[in-house]
Amino acid sequence: MNTQKPRILVVDDEPDIRSLVCEILEDEGYQVYAAENARVAHELKESKIPHLILLDIWMPDTDGITLLKEWVAEDALLCPVVMMSGHGSVETAVEATRLGAYDFLEKPLSLAKLLLIIERALEASNLQIENAGLKQQLIVDIEPIGKSAAVARIKDHLKRLAQHDARILFTGEAGVGKEMYARYLHNNSPHRDGPFIDVAVGSISPENSAVEFFGKEDNGRIHIGLLERAHKGTLFLGEIGDMDKETQSRLLSALESNTFLRVGGSEAVRVDVRIITSTRISLEEEMRLRRFRQDLFYLLNEVIIDIPPLREHSEDVPGLLNFYVDYFVNHEKLAFRRFSMAAQNFLRNYSWRGNVRELKNLVQRLMILGVGEDIELAEVKAALGTVASDVMSSSSVPDFFNLPLKEARDHFEKAYLEYHFEKTGGSVAKLSAAVGMERTHLYRKLHSLNIKV
Repeated sequence: MNTQKPRILVVDDEPDIRSLVCEILEDEGYQVYAAENARVAHELKESKIPHLILLDIWMPDTDGITLLKEWVAEDALLCPVVMMSGHGSVETAVEATRLGAYDFLEKPLSLAKLLLIIERALEASNLQIENAGLKQQLIVDIEPIGKSAAVARIKDHLKRLAQHDARILFTGEAGVGKEMYARYLHNNSPHRDGPFIDVAVGSISPENSAVEFFGKEDNGRIHIGLLERAHKGTLFLGEIGDMDKETQSRLLSALESNTFLRVGGSEAVRVDVRIITSTRISLEEEMRLRRFRQDLFYLLNEVIIDIPPLREHSEDVPGLLNFYVDYFVNHEKLAFRRFSMAAQNFLRNYSWRGNVRELKNLVQRLMILGVGEDIELAEVKAALGTVASDVMSSSSVPDFFNLPLKEARDHFEKAYLEYHFEKTGGSVAKLSAAVGMERTHLYRKLHSLNIKV
């Protein structure tokens, strides 16, 4: 069974040395492949995707230095290459490291030095991969923005859930930031040093999905799939409801057994991956229509986290506007602009059908196309192409909408009962029938709301 041992390719034309090195490395727990010349080395490098290469300098067809040059030129993410030579010289070692070799070993090989260099090279390679991943994620690793009770509650919940391996299903409208919350969960979890692989499920065609998720073996060549790429980290499957039925079945089997077969492969692959999913549609409805497997649904939603739309925590809008202004200034070198108070108040009451994603796009558009430091209300309206129905103007929103829920409910009930009380001519009996409330309860309610009978 594949337990993700580091793969090492040994390239040397001397059979005895090749055999000895392979035997030593296999005893140390590495997965080892051997090549006697540059042609075989090139084939194995492409098919086995080694984590490290031990490369002899003197070979019958193409020398190691020439081969190293070729590999460096064609592969920007080349794994560490340790050169070996029985005819070593300072000049050869300097040339090899200048070209990109990790280190240089002289023959006869020192076993202790060989193992130490391999260990250090693999550690350096892992660190390089992690750093590259961190650089790639700098733009997207943004903590969910907002000081509202809703955002604070979700972040607190996720911090606690992050310490456990429960599978999380994020629900919510498009654009609310489900991926951002998934990253926040990952960054606070024991998997934080591993990769975060983000997959838009709907972008993968059904005919390619098995290969994309599980990888492929073809004539000895290995194509690594998403599950293996996410090993020791998190695989986030965005909009899981868009997954085709066949891939659902294969994913279910992989999650139940913690192993899977690559397409065309016969060896079981085991990975340590946390699966997080999201959906903007009702998976219950998809199950009812037999478009989504019920057993997969229950496997994926050990915990459901609902992300509210932006209009339900509109007090976070000014903070989000300021955050994305700073974001585009720092990451895209756009000129600083600020939203006027009138523009901010207008946007607090905007409907935000596209949620946080729409807000981010609006800020970017205004900063690219606008001129002047201040972003005024007229410019915001022009950028939105706003119609009156898109904005809840202050005149159409009752004052009590800005109160805490209990107080707002009391205000609504008072206004509602006074309206019907007047409409029924002040008769409690008629009011009782109109609002569907038993008379004893109604008297108690009227008294608590200070409505005079």
